[in-house]
Order: sequence, then C-alpha cells, then structure tokens
Amino acid sequence: MSTKKTAQMRLGLDKAPSRDRAQKATRLWLRMLTASRTIEEEIGRRLREEYGISLARFDLMSVLHRHDEGLTMSEVGRHLRVSGGNVTGLVDRLEKEGLVARQQHPSDRRSIVVCLTPRGHEIFVNMAKHHKEWVAEILAWLGDHEIDELYDLLTTVRDSALDAAQQNSDMKEAG
Repeated sequence: MSTKKTAQMRLGLDKAPSRDRAQKATRLWLRMLTASRTIEEEIGRRLREEYGISLARFDLMSVLHRHDEGLTMSEVGRHLRVSGGNVTGLVDRLEKEGLVARQQHPSDRRSIVVCLTPRGHEIFVNMAKHHKEWVAEILAWLGDHEIDELYDLLTTVRDSALDAAQQNSDMKEAG
C-alpha cells in the first residue's frame, strides 16, 4: 500500500466525507472564492484606473514577461487556462497598442510566436511593481507568519484538488 493511501486511511479520507465535513469544506471553498474574487476585482479596478488595462491583458503580459523568447498562441492559452479565441482577442488589443508583437515561429511556419515589445516590457515592469505593492496593501492585515502559513495551506489545497482530479480521471479510465 502506498504511503499516500496509508495517510488517507489514517486521516479518514478514504471514505466519503461526513455531512458536517462536507458542509465545512463547502464553506471554506466559498470563502476562498470570495476572497480571491474580491482581490481580483480590486487589482483589476486599479489596473484599469492607473493603466487603462484589464487584468486579463496584464496576466498575458506577465506570462510573456517570463518567456523572453515568446510563446505560441496555444502555449499562452495553456498558461492562462483560456481558449484560443480569448488569447487572440487579448493579443489583438495588445498588438494594436504596440505592447506585443507576433512573429513567425522559427521552426514551424504554421505557428505564430507572441512576445512583448520593448515598450511592452517597459510598461509591464512598471505595472508589475505597482501590482506587487497593491497586493501587499490588500493583504496588509496578515503578518509574515500568517502569509507563510496560508501559503502552505493553500499549497495543500491545490495539491488535494489536483489529486482528486487525477483520481477522478483514473476512475473514468478504469470504468
């Protein structure tokens, strides 16, 4: 038996959750969604007011900033977890503003690579600096220890969700 399965059994996670635990988990999930959406809305509002840019466009620029060589449209979509149509619309608007450029893929003529322009890079670096300051301001009520603890707990939540998705996928394949 795997170490993971043994740990699940020890914690009682190998059985269906009790009604009380399911209710608590649902309340936690709703609280996480509310907190995340509240932060996203505030960051989005500030980006629109200060830079006239949406959070989605900021996120696309952030992905490209981490990949100097650029990314294909499908790679951008995977990073952002959005459809190709959404990526195309975001890239179109950023390209019109001179913040990104499309280039032919060096080894695949059918693919287009998107990258930040020098102007896009400069603007993004400034936005990112403010973005970090805004997030720190929004989370100002949390001390360093609480931030570290919450980060670790949310990592566990993410890992649990990924594991549940994998188990569900495995069950569908087996069934």
